[in-house]
Amino acid sequence: MAKSSSVPTRTKVNPKFTWNAESVFATLADWEKALEQVAAEVPTIKKFQGHLGDSPAALVTGLQAIEDLAIRLSRVGVYAGMQHNCDATDQAATAMLGKVQSVSGLVRSATAFAEPELLAIGQAKLKEWQTQDARLVPYAMFFDNLFRKQAHVRSEEIEELLGMLGDPFSGPSGSTGMLTDADFKFAPAKSSGGEKLDLTQGTYHGYMGHADRKVRRTAWENYTDKYLEFKNTLANNYASSIKQNVFHMRARQHSSTLAASLFENNIPVEVFHSLINTFKQNLPTWHRYWAIRRKALGLKTLHPYDIWAPFSQKTIKVPYLKAVDWICEGMAPMGKDYVAVMRRGCIEDRWVDVYPNVGKRAGAFSWGVSGTHPFIMMSYNDDLFSLSTLAHELGHSMHSYLTWQHQPLTYSDYSLFVAEVASNFNQVLVRAHLLETQKNRAFQIRVIEEAMSNFHRYFFVMPTLARFELEAHARVERGEGLTADELIDLMADLFSEGYGGEMEVDRARVGITWATFGHLFSDYYVYQYATGISGAHALGNRVLRHEPNAVENYLGFLSAGSALYPLDALQRAGVDLTTPQPVEETFAVMKEYVNRLESLV
Repeated sequence: MAKSSSVPTRTKVNPKFTWNAESVFATLADWEKALEQVAAEVPTIKKFQGHLGDSPAALVTGLQAIEDLAIRLSRVGVYAGMQHNCDATDQAATAMLGKVQSVSGLVRSATAFAEPELLAIGQAKLKEWQTQDARLVPYAMFFDNLFRKQAHVRSEEIEELLGMLGDPFSGPSGSTGMLTDADFKFAPAKSSGGEKLDLTQGTYHGYMGHADRKVRRTAWENYTDKYLEFKNTLANNYASSIKQNVFHMRARQHSSTLAASLFENNIPVEVFHSLINTFKQNLPTWHRYWAIRRKALGLKTLHPYDIWAPFSQKTIKVPYLKAVDWICEGMAPMGKDYVAVMRRGCIEDRWVDVYPNVGKRAGAFSWGVSGTHPFIMMSYNDDLFSLSTLAHELGHSMHSYLTWQHQPLTYSDYSLFVAEVASNFNQVLVRAHLLETQKNRAFQIRVIEEAMSNFHRYFFVMPTLARFELEAHARVERGEGLTADELIDLMADLFSEGYGGEMEVDRARVGITWATFGHLFSDYYVYQYATGISGAHALGNRVLRHEPNAVENYLGFLSAGSALYPLDALQRAGVDLTTPQPVEETFAVMKEYVNRLESLV
């Protein structure tokens, strides 16, 4: 499917390029039946309440019942969520997602008794029981983590109430998503020749890399202007989300929202602050890049919509199947088994929902649960940027695949902190392969452009959003209000610092950037993009240097799931993110790209 100025409706997309929904549930009726069964079994979980401490056997039975219900709920959630995210205009899919969210609240509430009861049993007795019943041995890490959190687990009654808040607290994020993905109708972008181009969440990023500056400018202006039109609603939703975070922080008796968020994965707050400090120290590298980009484009003034502008008018078309080939070649150092699974997922098993369609949400993600494929949603645009996005999401998917292959349900997930390492790792290896094998000057420039675009997102935008998020939360923690204009001013100030006088700053349009990132509804998520790309380059460089056991250690990391704390899993793989070293090493890689780009252009 070639990229077009016209975006098809969902029904016009070739099914072989859509995600394999039937592998999860053969029919909608099967999905409905599964959801009904989950809802019907919620009351039966209550029979375990008050009895987990009766005996080792009773504890195993109760934990397994809770896990079974949770995984079945996740399965129906993946099905509904993928349907909705691939077409937010599908009212039936929206209703499906709403049903799942309601049942999720019931499940969280019904199972909230478990952690307080485990704490009441006590760590010593649980260790003793593990010697009496081997089925409890795999829960050792789970128990250890629970008692680490003990000071912040409340009474059974409070935990039940906190569990019940899950569904109603999804309101700000859900309504923002519906507003921006389903209700927003953007004015079309326009070319220099007067052609009108459909502007949607799925096509916006493609237009930002267009060779025609008018396409970029009108796409950026029309996109941000729509967000500005609804700035007060969007600000209110975001402020409500922050207030929810502050509520949870206080309910669980943490010192700050940052501490509360990082505590979940046993990450010291110093890791966050070290990243931000190292980022600020390296801002001059970004200032130099903006100056090189402006000169290379032959522009008197650089604007934000020029950040993704190609240096060459010549387009490099990369069809989806070609992208799969190049990605598999780039990942060859990881071994034949790794590559074979990835290729089969892309072509035969239909892990990927490939192309744009009307109503498809912006961006890309990998999603699934143990027992499903690790699905990918994206909007492939037949270019090197889309190739890199696919490689990125396949990193997530292979992380999930190997975790599910090697870990029990208890540890079948992993934290966001390690997730972005796996995704960026794939990009590190694939870029190295392309630069090594494709010697055409225009191609090399385009690869570096893509790399710098990714660095821009992960090593410029995301740390800047993290600084924004920290200050916004601090203001609410202090009891201050948040208005749309205050958020816009804060964002504009932070970006202006990052641009260092090398960029023309339209304060309103630059300042509304926060509203275009739904990531901010997951508190203190965005900083993990920067730590992730840092860990990825440190580990990727070990593989590219052929260091002993680098591949084996990395595969072990991918297979660990949540059986290890994130920092421990990464240290075993060969990188220590408690120090600034991986961040500095990654900035060094970026400086090399800037130097190479300067010589090429």
